[in-house]
Amino acid sequence: MLVGIYKLDKPNFQRKINEKYKEILQYNKIPYIELNANQPDFWDKIKELDLFIFRWAQPDDHHQIAETILPIIENVYNIKCFPNQETCWHYDDKIKEYYLFNAKGYPFTKSWIFWDKEYALKFVQNANYPIVFKLKNGAGSSNVVLVDTKMEAAKIISNMFGKGIKAGEIPSRGNLKYSDLKKYLKRKINNIVFYKRKNAEPQHWQLSKNYALFQKYLPNNSFDTRITTIGKRTFASRRFVRENDFRASGSGKTDMNPENIDMRMVKIAQKISKEMNFQSMAYDFLLNENNEPEITEISYTYADISISNSPGYFDENLNWQEGQYWPEYFDIMDGLNLSELSHPNHVSNK
Repeated sequence: MLVGIYKLDKPNFQRKINEKYKEILQYNKIPYIELNANQPDFWDKIKELDLFIFRWAQPDDHHQIAETILPIIENVYNIKCFPNQETCWHYDDKIKEYYLFNAKGYPFTKSWIFWDKEYALKFVQNANYPIVFKLKNGAGSSNVVLVDTKMEAAKIISNMFGKGIKAGEIPSRGNLKYSDLKKYLKRKINNIVFYKRKNAEPQHWQLSKNYALFQKYLPNNSFDTRITTIGKRTFASRRFVRENDFRASGSGKTDMNPENIDMRMVKIAQKISKEMNFQSMAYDFLLNENNEPEITEISYTYADISISNSPGYFDENLNWQEGQYWPEYFDIMDGLNLSELSHPNHVSNK
């Protein structure tokens, strides 16, 4: 039995995740190797694996590598991967998410997607405001804004079908950059210092351009509900919105009491993940005007702390199971089909 873990060269959060994968494998005396596509023998080593792990995230470099090598490893070499293609082909692309879920009839919040400027401008002339505008990529609410007027919407469209928009730079009063300038500038300076110290390039170098994505605004939600499935396990928490804002992602205000979770959302997430063969998936739920759950976004990967801080999970029969776990533990357990896999004695949220 041999596990391969993809190791990126540039500084990023993936290194901490990889350390957890390695610690679990070492704890269970399971052999592993670290791989990088720059190695001349990369593809020869791939052939020897029972499981290949590449927990890639949002940086543009991650997308380039993962979207190139993972389909070959899984579909040509027939090596089991985490994530598999069913789980990740739509990752960090809200347009793909909406098209997929709409086609399947899943309760995804109504969205309007345009690939032509004139169609987009015509839409915003008669849209019901406020309305949410999103870039198709991004997390932590940085690429999501609430648009109050058609003039503001038209300005965003002009940029999208003109010079394009960088992540976190949507020209709107609702942009976190403008709504909390002090925090934005502090984060910007910290990023500049970090990348200069590490001699690294910014994570996002591509522009969003030549599309427009609007989503129906669901008011009166003081929190969203994050439901995360990992195999047959379901973790849940409520995330409260930022002060004087409508966004919950990245707020840091979380309630993990299972008694406060809307079980309709748990059932919906479990159903979708089973039908779509998702190895792991985080769903962001809001309630619509009829008090019915709707999904606004999904993501196969997420901050580990959202799982390791949880007091337990719901099993496939909706029974509550106490305990704290690293999500990486279940990734390996399911990937190698090892029901007796041991978890390290401690859970670290660092």
